[in-house]
Amino acid sequence: MGRSWLLLWALAGPMLAPGAFAQNGPPVFAVLPFENSGSYGQDKEVFQALELGIPATIGATIASHPGARVADEGRVRQALGSHHLAASQHVDAATAAQIAKAAGARYTVTGSFADFYGKLRITARLVDADDGRIIVVASNNDPKLQSRAQLAAIIQHITEKMIGAAGLPPFPAATAAHAAAVPTDALNQYSRGLLFESQGDKARASDSYRRALSVFPDYTQARDGLQRVGGS
Repeated sequence: MGRSWLLLWALAGPMLAPGAFAQNGPPVFAVLPFENSGSYGQDKEVFQALELGIPATIGATIASHPGARVADEGRVRQALGSHHLAASQHVDAATAAQIAKAAGARYTVTGSFADFYGKLRITARLVDADDGRIIVVASNNDPKLQSRAQLAAIIQHITEKMIGAAGLPPFPAATAAHAAAVPTDALNQYSRGLLFESQGDKARASDSYRRALSVFPDYTQARDGLQRVGGS
């Protein structure tokens, strides 16, 4: 994956200024790359893209909460580099806590996903930077919420659990509904856009972002991606 995970925090929306720290103002979340723990039934490139798209979407969702912030991507990148962590590499709770502290965040979000021919399971862990404690392990355990077609709703569901575990109020209803409404085809294309952009292929990234917008015209993250690669 190379440097592809660097995009995750830049795409998440409003972020904490480099000089700020978690105890000043709203709690800050550092979202780390997710691990593909074993997925089958789609092209390998799709799953590679989701390693970026899932955490980027979680970060964007957190950033949309009025009482939360996402950590500065530069500080997260430096913290990951200091631990010699590669993209999509598993991060234990103790290391996650150290990364959060180095990034000026109160919490770290780590996780993994597995798609077995359309049955999707995403698991996210919220780690407290103060003591390295895993506050919550959030997953889509409900059998009615495990279809690949429900990808955006699954991400919203998991993010809501982490926001609640951090002691924050629920998302505004309209915000949650909009995030959960993104079609899986659009989220897949957005994820591919992130992947191609990370590889320096602006033409393919632009095409993927456009495809995402053609499926879901009100897709803010895809529109932002298109602007970044000069496709707007």
